[in-house]
Amino acid sequence: MTSVFDPELILYTTAIGLITIGLAGVVMSSHLFRMVLALVIAEAGANLMLVLAGYRWDAVAPILTSLSEPAAMVDPVPQALVLTAIVIGVGIQALAVSLLIRIRQRYATLDRKEAAERMDSEIAASMGAARDVSQDAPLGERPLPPIPADQVNMRGGDAP
Repeated sequence: MTSVFDPELILYTTAIGLITIGLAGVVMSSHLFRMVLALVIAEAGANLMLVLAGYRWDAVAPILTSLSEPAAMVDPVPQALVLTAIVIGVGIQALAVSLLIRIRQRYATLDRKEAAERMDSEIAASMGAARDVSQDAPLGERPLPPIPADQVNMRGGDAP
């Protein structure tokens, strides 16, 4: 019978909670630095989950001291993978923060939408093209087909 204060349950719940908080932060935030921090939180949860996957509660550290019968040991492979993931994660985080610094210097904002708009404007200006500012209206000289009068009246609007 498992107790509410079972350490295994608490650790698994914590790992899943960290992953959920990190993914929610990435999805819900529009600030680029907060998105990087949310990814760091999700990564910590994933690393905790990997360590828990290889851990055995009734085992000892995988260190052989004698030639006698070894006791049940913890699997060292997930621990090595997590150590590698931590090192790679720190490198990716450093790269992300350096990119954020460059974005802030160039566009004076870390808001995702504003930075994307300023980048699009800069790219369009460098190519000498008009920037597409509307996602609803078509570009160019192509006219929209007229809406039949009976469909306009069905929508509740006045016929032109």
